[in-house]
Amino acid sequence: MSKVLQSALVLVLFSASSFAVAGVDNFTLLDHRGDAHKLYYLSDSDAVVIMIHGNGCPIVRNALPDFRELRDQFAENDVHFLLLNPVSHDNRTTIQEEAKEWEIDFPILDDESQIVGMGLGLTRTAEVLVIDPSNWTLKYRGPINDRLEYERQKAEASEHYVADVLDAMLGGETVEYREVATKGCLINFPDRTNDTEISYSEQIAPLLLENCGGCHVKGGIGPWAMENYEMVRGFAPMMRQVLREQRMPPWHADPHVGQWKNDRNITPEERQLIVRWIEAGAPRGSGPDPLLERSQPAEDWPLGPPDYVIEFPAYEVPATGVVEYQYFTVDNNMEEDAWLQALTVVPGDSRVLHHVLMGTVNANAGPARGALFSQFMGGYAPGTEASGVSGPENAGILVRAGTKFRAQMHYTPIGKAVTDVTRVGLYFFEEPPETIKRSGVVLNTIFEIPSNTKDHLVRSYLTFPRDATLYSLLPHSHYRGKNSSYTLEYPDGRKELLLSVPNYDFNWQTSYEFVEPVAVPAGSRLHHQTTYDNSKQNPGNPDPNRAVRWGQQSWDEMLYGSFVYTWDGETVENQINEGQRMRLSQSFGFLDRDIDGKLVQEEIPGRWATFIRENFASLDENESGGLELDEFVAAMDPTNR
Repeated sequence: MSKVLQSALVLVLFSASSFAVAGVDNFTLLDHRGDAHKLYYLSDSDAVVIMIHGNGCPIVRNALPDFRELRDQFAENDVHFLLLNPVSHDNRTTIQEEAKEWEIDFPILDDESQIVGMGLGLTRTAEVLVIDPSNWTLKYRGPINDRLEYERQKAEASEHYVADVLDAMLGGETVEYREVATKGCLINFPDRTNDTEISYSEQIAPLLLENCGGCHVKGGIGPWAMENYEMVRGFAPMMRQVLREQRMPPWHADPHVGQWKNDRNITPEERQLIVRWIEAGAPRGSGPDPLLERSQPAEDWPLGPPDYVIEFPAYEVPATGVVEYQYFTVDNNMEEDAWLQALTVVPGDSRVLHHVLMGTVNANAGPARGALFSQFMGGYAPGTEASGVSGPENAGILVRAGTKFRAQMHYTPIGKAVTDVTRVGLYFFEEPPETIKRSGVVLNTIFEIPSNTKDHLVRSYLTFPRDATLYSLLPHSHYRGKNSSYTLEYPDGRKELLLSVPNYDFNWQTSYEFVEPVAVPAGSRLHHQTTYDNSKQNPGNPDPNRAVRWGQQSWDEMLYGSFVYTWDGETVENQINEGQRMRLSQSFGFLDRDIDGKLVQEEIPGRWATFIRENFASLDENESGGLELDEFVAAMDPTNR
């Protein structure tokens, strides 16, 4: 087959008409506000209507009032209206400016890589797509109506194309696909006539090696190994799917918020290149195969030989069912105290080990009833394989000889019985470090997520009692977690969004490490919040008909936002003890449900309630009608009781 014919075939395969016949592929995109939108998540709606947007296009601007009227017309029906911007020279900032100037109150999905727009066969803005979510087929593409079809726009439309299609769909009629030419602004997509000449050897394979090879290797956590071109070609359709849905690479932070040392994402241009190559048939071309040359097992100890190795007992993971959290305690044979610099967890079988939390307990500690440690050391989950590395190079964790090592392990059966023997490698400083690496948590344990609820917000905060420096953030929830964020509120009231995870995935527990550590002045509040999806639209939801509360197992939920920090001015010789106040501030943050900085009697439940309510007047020293943090800390002091 000639190259000209191959190129023509590619264009035919991804033309608008073939797209209509084949249906609409799923995608995930962030909108101009940073919220994630998954097309197939809307499967319970009556219809999805998408208008193609472009900044500065007069036809789009003129069509917006009609699009709003259309939304109002079908407000009583479950029809979702979205804008999609696939224009290469538009970006989050300029789209936000356009939305503000033109008072656009629709989500504007930013197709930065243009792979969604190319897959949809788009050519012009102002085109409207009407999609049937029952089978994801396209029912109509074209203008909203005929008001803008002529050189001089008409005062009133005489043909209402989209409204007619929606009326027919909602009325249960059989709707045949229809296409009408759109007078929109041309979209500058890349020339795809030479896509078959994209080099696997020089362009694609090096990209895969750098961004995917660490997991997709023999013994790695990826489900298949990128050993050679044949393997990649075989999985090419799946690669296209996970790239469109932004499931791979596994990086879930909003790329427009913060800068991260461990950023695993790829650029929009790289994402586009891989998809174009796949849609061109994944041609092999000429040149060596870098994957074949690289093929080797994953390293056991990526940080080098450890100073001390902990091996936990073998555990038989059944083929099916639910495995309760397992707690293992092993002896500590260290001869003297040492300062931990880093740790690496090597799962015996990464397919079944979801996470490890570990630390030390006193030598006489009883059986484990939870992940409570005398000293927390670190952990493992996909995305945090070497979690002990985060934080400053000059900070460490003291591991005392004479204690015992304890680990909490979460196993998930895979359909085959396997044995797991997990090891942990510890790396110590040769000399004591300058300061102490500390871990904290913003959490909430008193929430309840109603059943069959798509968006339920839970939040909390923690107030820093002295100047600190923040190094990393890790949001954690379970299968119902939908999106998470951290915001720092400074003493003067100014707020800064530190991290936004709009597309949270329980399968990847990532610790996001700042490129530049964040200074936290005394009195600052670290806010953490998560939105939960307890509906049947959430494919991972264990039971949408159940109200959900705090619990360690994955069928329950958590608001658990951990962070790594140091106290400014602290040294290993002159340690700062703020543990009690930090724990009480943690509790205060989730008790203060309206986040107004004080607790009224109605907000105080459980073990705190009796004492505080009986002594509320005397504890409320400034007579503000509520307990502020300092008053709450004083109230919890045992010497005051």
